[in-house]
Amino acid sequence: MKIEKLFQKTRFGIFALFGMIVLSTSLLCIYTVDTQLSSEYESNTRNIAQSIADSSVDILLNRNLASLQSLIDQFVEIQGIRYIYITSERGEFLAHTFVPGIPREILGSDPSSTEPVERRIPGMGDFIEVGSPILAGVAGTVHVGMDMDIVALKIQRAIGQQVILISILLVLGVLASIWLVNLAAKPLGGLLDYAVRVAADPEKDGASEDELLTRDDEVGDLARLFRYVSGHSSGWKKPGAPTTRAP
Repeated sequence: MKIEKLFQKTRFGIFALFGMIVLSTSLLCIYTVDTQLSSEYESNTRNIAQSIADSSVDILLNRNLASLQSLIDQFVEIQGIRYIYITSERGEFLAHTFVPGIPREILGSDPSSTEPVERRIPGMGDFIEVGSPILAGVAGTVHVGMDMDIVALKIQRAIGQQVILISILLVLGVLASIWLVNLAAKPLGGLLDYAVRVAADPEKDGASEDELLTRDDEVGDLARLFRYVSGHSSGWKKPGAPTTRAP
């Protein structure tokens, strides 16, 4: 006889608990990975801008714009870096990697600003632009644009791996909880069958009854209670228990 109804709330509670754990862990994972990777890419981009600024001092002093263009062309090959441009202290564009020309969004921006700026350039995508001054801004400013699409893709991959792992743990946890609930329900099911048989035929015994009656847990206690109530207490005693007689 099945006793599914007895553990319905227990199973629902387990599913709800695992669901809350997975949801909260996933949200925390998404927030942490997004924040850390975004900060890391922004920091790397700022370091690249600083490196270009340090390397371009002598080039600017010699007014060798061809070497300056070659320098930024090498850095733009780094994954995630989409564009680089250098402006003078007067806001003139000395070198850039835009093809065929400088977008209007860049032309209309503040050439001396070094604060991170989010930009959307039609035909190119979304970017975070950081700047680094050259000789404290006296010789100009280096601006580096980081492609947010590439960063977002890497973040999605990192988050996806975490979510897959958490989902696997969720499935395994739910399956393990079902197995454990069924493990607890099996002896109770046998006890219920025994109670029904005792009620139907108090004189009938069997091997399954002996297994229940010899258990040292609550199921065994209930089985012995059912046997006692049915009038069989004088014909059976637990192994190792002393024999008693009613006065």
